[in-house]
Amino acid sequence: MRILLVEDDLDLARGLQLALSQQGFTVNQVSLGQQALASIRSQDCDAVVLDLGLPDMDGLEVLKITRQKFPQLPVLLLTARDGVDDRIRGLDLGADDYLVKPFAMPELFARLRVIERRLGTASTHLIVIQNVTLDSTAHQVLLDAEPLALARREYMLLKVLMESAGRIKTREQIEASLYAWGEEVASNALEVHISNLRKKLPKDFIKTVRGVGYSVSAQ
Repeated sequence: MRILLVEDDLDLARGLQLALSQQGFTVNQVSLGQQALASIRSQDCDAVVLDLGLPDMDGLEVLKITRQKFPQLPVLLLTARDGVDDRIRGLDLGADDYLVKPFAMPELFARLRVIERRLGTASTHLIVIQNVTLDSTAHQVLLDAEPLALARREYMLLKVLMESAGRIKTREQIEASLYAWGEEVASNALEVHISNLRKKLPKDFIKTVRGVGYSVSAQ
């Protein structure tokens, strides 16, 4: 899942980016409300983690504008404002969830996984296709009930494909889910990850749709 992190505290933002990327999320970060709105309008993200205390405009105004244009985009508010009125106003404006600083990282991860499940095809944290099971809570993949050793990008790639089982994902869609803005991506990086995964998975589990992208069967 691609997350837009809107946070002007750069130390906190860097820590969140690192922690969330280790959980398998792709995170792009901006510091200003106007930057956030520009990214949201270009549909660069699947969900938004939004701080309310931004330098150029109130985060609630960002939320309000977002809801007018993209009513289905999940938004989780992250703020130091702990007043009940602020929480109620944020939820009334359409926020999907609300966390008050300081917060426990595992709680943020759990709340984002709820959003992720709502966006994907999986109704639980387990996705089972044939003899392959992906556990998004444990960040583990099992083949015939035995754990597979996967690199982080391999896990993220397989997760993207299994969550979209039965649908074709283009190269551009996959790369956007794997890499944050500004990350250097080798021209053959995706093919290398696909090749490594295929060596570890059942034959033809990942299918190539020539000239379009890749897919995993829903059954």
